[in-house]
Order: sequence, then structure tokens, then C-alpha cells
Amino acid sequence: MYVKICGLRDRATALHAIREGADAVGVVMSEGSPRNATREEAKAVVTAAHSFDRHIDAVLVVRRIHAADAAQLAVDLGFDVLQLHGEYTQSDFESAAVIHPRIWRAASLVTTPDLRFGEYSEERLLVDSPDPGSGRPWDLKGVSSAHLGDSWLLAGGLSPENVASAIAEAQPDGVDVSSGVEIAPGQKSLERITQFIRAARSASSN
Repeated sequence: MYVKICGLRDRATALHAIREGADAVGVVMSEGSPRNATREEAKAVVTAAHSFDRHIDAVLVVRRIHAADAAQLAVDLGFDVLQLHGEYTQSDFESAAVIHPRIWRAASLVTTPDLRFGEYSEERLLVDSPDPGSGRPWDLKGVSSAHLGDSWLLAGGLSPENVASAIAEAQPDGVDVSSGVEIAPGQKSLERITQFIRAARSASSN
């Protein structure tokens, strides 16, 4: 089970998440988000991810930024992956891929009911809630019955308390969490990060 901890803005929290077993750490650079990181904060998370012997994906998450500009930002800051979130087109993905080859797609089944991995030649698909960033759980019935393809992560409303049941119901290849491991918007809890990773690992081994 691939585990991504997202919305990080400092080296210490990123190091904690990775030591606890996270496979990826995400940084949000999107104006208006309580998790919006500065370039300096983003660089600190990337540096933390790259300080380990095992490979950790440092993921830049953007919305409403021109795809090519986002790709160049990912290159400039040293991110391994660019995650384009929301209503980006296939053309956007193609233009970004020229600059930064590793790109993930994040979308909702509500806005894109026929969502399927690989349509935009993305490396991974992230299936998010209808209200991304809210932290509210959502109905996974549509996810479990959808034909999403081979490589996708479940996101939106996950927490240490519900990730095991979400994995059992939706059967994703991985999970992504942000607000579910916070004690306030944008403020991560080290304890909840540990709890989330352990719950996801335990669920995937059963």
C-alpha cells in the first residue's frame, strides 16, 4: 500500500512522515489553501525527502496554475512528481510532460464520472472527493464500482480512524491524506501521521 502524506510545509514533519514509512510527501502550492507553501518551505520538504537512502517521491500539488508553469516550478524546486489537480486537459498534461516527465492526475468522479487511469498518460491517478481539501468523508460506493484502471490512489476525507475501512471498500493501490492528520487547518499532527500510516499498512496486510 503506497502512502502519501500531503500538505507539508516543513522539514521536521516531512522527516517524521518518511521515518514512519510514508512513500511520498506532498507540498501544496495553491493560493487560498491553508496548506499553501512558500518556495522556501517547499524546498525544505524536497530536501528532507531526498536525504533518505530509499526512494521517496516529493510531490508538488497545484491547482489553477498554468500546467507548463507548474512543471517548470517542479523542476526548479527539485520535485520528483508534479500533481495536476482539477480541471486540467489532456493538452495541459502534454505540455507539462515536455518539461517534467513524471505527472500525476487528481480528479473527482463527480466532475469526471468516466475517470480512468492513463487517459492523459499520467503516471498515477488520484481519485479525490467532490470537495477536495475539506477533510469530509465521502461516499465510496461509486469508487468501488468504477473501472479506474491499474494505478490509482484514494484521497479525500481519509483519517487514521477510517482509512482501513476505506481501503477495504475501495481497494486502491495507495492512499493520500492531508487534513485528516491535522489538528487545525494546515497544522499537521505527528501523532496522527504515525497513526494513519500504521492503519493503512495494517489494512493492506490483512
